[in-house]
Amino acid sequence: MNDHETSLHAGLFHALFRTAPDAMIVVDRGGAIVLANPQADRLFGYPEGALHGRLIEELLPQAVREVHVAHRTSYMDHPRVRPMGAGYELTGVRADGTVFPVEIGLSPVSTGEVPLFAASIRDISETQRARQALARAHYDASLADISRRILLAASHEAAMRDIPALVAETLRVPVTAVLLPDAYGRGFHIPAAIGVDESLRLALASGDWLPDLLPSPQALADEEATTRGTFPMLLADADGMTYPADAVVAALPDRDAAAGYIVVLLKRNDGFDRDRQHFLRSVANMLAAAIQRGRSEEQLAHSQRLDALGQLTGGIAHDFNNLLTIVSGNLQLLELELPEDPSVRETITSASRAVDRGSALTRKLLAFSRRQRLHPQAMRCEVLLADLNDMLGRTLGERITVAAECADGLPPVFADPGELEAAIVNLALNARDAMPRGGRLTIAARIHEETTGTDDLSRGIYVVFSVVDTGEGMHPDVLARALEPFFTTKGSGKGSGLGLSMVYGFVKQSNGRLAIQSTPGVGTRAELYLPAAQHNDAQSLPYPEALRGRETVLVVEDETEVRRIAVAFLKGLGYQVVEAEDVATARVVFARHPEIDAVFSDVALGDGETGFDLAEELLTLRPSLKVLLTSGYEYGAHEDDLRRVGAQELLRKPYRREQLGDAMRRMLDGAA
Repeated sequence: MNDHETSLHAGLFHALFRTAPDAMIVVDRGGAIVLANPQADRLFGYPEGALHGRLIEELLPQAVREVHVAHRTSYMDHPRVRPMGAGYELTGVRADGTVFPVEIGLSPVSTGEVPLFAASIRDISETQRARQALARAHYDASLADISRRILLAASHEAAMRDIPALVAETLRVPVTAVLLPDAYGRGFHIPAAIGVDESLRLALASGDWLPDLLPSPQALADEEATTRGTFPMLLADADGMTYPADAVVAALPDRDAAAGYIVVLLKRNDGFDRDRQHFLRSVANMLAAAIQRGRSEEQLAHSQRLDALGQLTGGIAHDFNNLLTIVSGNLQLLELELPEDPSVRETITSASRAVDRGSALTRKLLAFSRRQRLHPQAMRCEVLLADLNDMLGRTLGERITVAAECADGLPPVFADPGELEAAIVNLALNARDAMPRGGRLTIAARIHEETTGTDDLSRGIYVVFSVVDTGEGMHPDVLARALEPFFTTKGSGKGSGLGLSMVYGFVKQSNGRLAIQSTPGVGTRAELYLPAAQHNDAQSLPYPEALRGRETVLVVEDETEVRRIAVAFLKGLGYQVVEAEDVATARVVFARHPEIDAVFSDVALGDGETGFDLAEELLTLRPSLKVLLTSGYEYGAHEDDLRRVGAQELLRKPYRREQLGDAMRRMLDGAA
C-alpha cells in the first residue's frame, strides 16, 4: 500500500470512527483509553477529548471495577470479537455519577505494533424501560387472571389447583409448589404443584430445608417479604442434566403467622428481580385470602350462614378490589409514561381488560351479598348478555346448554347493573335446579312498547329480558305463591325462599314488571320488563382538563400499594398531596398542614376505626373541609353516615384515574 492509499485509509478510518452512531472507545493492554469518539464523550458526560488517558474502569460502577480488571486481563490474553457480559446486566457511570444500562461489543484491533482493543457501547435505557414495562404488564395480566380464577373457584382447594402452573409459566421457572402444614405439624402436604416428581415432593414436604432458608419465619409472614436461599437437592432439566437450585419462598400470611408457603425453584445463578418478587408475593396474598375465607366458610353454622356469607363475600371483594386497584393503577401509570410502542400498548390493554373482568366479578359477589341502594345507568344489552352467557356457561354445569339471544337494534336498558345481573343469575340458578337431568337455558332480550299502560307498567319503551328453561315446570298452585317471601319447594337447607322475592322487589323498584309462565313437564319462562334508557340518561365522560385541580388533598389509606396509586393519580391531576396510613397519623398530618382542602379516605382503616369517624372528627376542627370516601365494600346501608360527613357519594374500588378526578372535582366544586 503506497503512502497515498495509507493516508486515504487513515482518513476514512478517522471519519468512520468519529461518525459511528454508537460510542466507540479503544484501550491499550493496561486499560487506558487511547481513542474515544465524540459519541463516547457525550454518552459518559465528559467534554470532548476528556476521556483520553483515563482507565476504562472509571466508566464502571465502583462495585465492579476490581473484578472487571480480572475479566479485562483474561479477555486480552485470548481476544476475539464478542459481546461483553452475555447473560448479565451491564451498567456504565457518567461523570455526574449517574448509572445507566449499556450493551457492549468487544473486538481486538490489529495495528502491527501495540495490541489495542475496541469497545462499541450503546445506552439501552429506553429499551430496558420498555422491556420492564412489558414484563410488568405481563405480570399484572397474570395477577388479574389468577384473581379471576380464585374468585370463580368453588373452594380454596380448587383455587390452588391451577395456580402453580400459572406462576411457573409467568416467572419461567421449572418448579412451583404450594406447601400447607400437615395436620400433625411435622411437615407439609402439597395440594398443588408443577414440575415436582416423587423424590422432589418428599424433599419439599419434609420441610427440613426451610429453617436454614428462613432466618425469621415471622418476618416472612409480612405481606411484602420474600426470601431466597440454597435448595439442598439437585434438579434435572429436560435432557436429564442436573444443576444446583435456589428456592424463593413467599409466606401465605395469616395474622402474625404463616398459613403455608408458595415456593419456586430455579437455577442457582438465575435472576429474580423485584418485579418477580412482587408478583410471587401478590399471588401468596391472594392464596392466603382464599384459604382464610374458605376456612371461615367451612366453620359457619347453618343458622348463621346467610348473614356471615354476606360479610364473607364482601370481605373477599374488598381484598380483591384493593389488589385490582393496585394492578389497574399501575397499568394506567405505565400507559402515561411509556413511549408509543404498539406491542407494549397492546399488552397493557389486554391486562386492563383482565382487570375489568376481575372488577366485574367482585361486583357480582357484592350484588349477591346484600341489598344495596340502586344506581341505575344505561347499559348495552348485548354486552350484558355476552358476559352472563360466559359466566353461566362455566358455572351451571356441563349438562345444561346456555344460549344468549339479543334482538337487533335494542336500546340500552336503564337499570342498576349489579342488581340486574344478580336477578338474571338468580333466575338461571332456579332454572338449573328445575333441570336435574340437564336441559337448555335461553336468556334473551327484546324491545317492548307499552302504548296504553297498565296497573303495573306505565306507557313507554321497555327492554324485556326472558329466562326460559326446559325443566320440570311449576304446578298452578306453586306458581301462585312463587313470589311470596320465604316460600320454597326445595329441601331443607337448599333455599331461603327469598330469591324470586328479591328479583320482584328489584324489578318493581326499577319501575318495571316481572311476569312468570310455567307448564309442568315443559318448563318455565320468566320475563323482566325494565325501562329503556333515554338519550339524556347516557353520561358523557368527563373532559380530562376538567378533572385537574391545585388543591391540597390528604390521602388516608392503610394499604400501602393502594395509597401509592391514589397519591400518584392525584399528583398526576395537579393536586398537592399529603398522605397517612392510619387515623393516628392522619390527625398529626392534618394538624401540620392547615392548607389541606380535602380528605380522600378509605372507609375501613383497621383497629375498628373508619373513614366516617375520621371525617367527622376533622370536620369538627375545620367545618369547611371536603370529604371523599372510597371502599371495596358496598355501603348501601350507610347513607346517613355519608350525609353526616357531607359526602354525596362513595367511590367504589377499583377506580380509574378519571373516576377519582371526576369525583374529586364534583366534591370540591360543590356539584351534585
